Amino acid sequence: MPWTETDSLSFTARFEEGDEECAERTLDDLEDLRLRLEDRFESAPGGITVILHPHSAWLSAAHPFLPAARIASAPAGRRYLAGWATQTELHTLTDSALERRAAGPDSRRALLGTSCRLYAQLTLASHNERMPPPWGPRTFSRYLRWAWLIEGGAQYYAGQYADFRAAVLRRMTEGGKPSFPPSPRDAIILGGSVFELLEEERGKAACDLLVSRLPKAGPGAALETAFDADLRDIEPAWREHVAEIASSGPRR
Repeated sequence: MPWTETDSLSFTARFEEGDEECAERTLDDLEDLRLRLEDRFESAPGGITVILHPHSAWLSAAHPFLPAARIASAPAGRRYLAGWATQTELHTLTDSALERRAAGPDSRRALLGTSCRLYAQLTLASHNERMPPPWGPRTFSRYLRWAWLIEGGAQYYAGQYADFRAAVLRRMTEGGKPSFPPSPRDAIILGGSVFELLEEERGKAACDLLVSRLPKAGPGAALETAFDADLRDIEPAWREHVAEIASSGPRR
């Protein structure tokens, strides 16, 4: 089936015939998010192509690092790795394919927000030269080290972390004690909780500081600078915060 294209002010969607409604929704959501990100960062990338894949196999074939990221993730988080960002393109699944992955209302909202989450990630990378994309073996290794920040920051700036509460509940009931900061295994589930707590404790400017650099001293140093506290004090507050998220359960 031939590909079709449609444009908005800042984006182009490429999709198969029959997915026009999905493409229009995606472009509308991305344009709204771009305006919000411009208010936060003063600039956000334009001229981005969104490629809507009808099948997971096509998506995985387009980006070899995506299957590797799924393998590194916990089972509760793998369904949400439903797309991948390059410097000029966002690859994600169509709405119908995303909905087939959903495990409930929150899960559906989180999955339908994949393109926005990827665009938030791309915007963060445009303001932080050490954050991928572009992709290669070295940058993928860096991604794994900082996956909690990259995935969590993307959720936070896309305004989607509340949609991951069901996944947090599942992770906390099925897995062992998570590490802090969250490991690559838990990044897509628990990364956003770090930013949620940081905004509560220190405000939005502290979140902007956290995503602005990936210091060579490592994640611990980045967290201590953003929270203006010792890691030994941040960790128990984060664990209490995650427990509260899990106890609140998914949204209805």
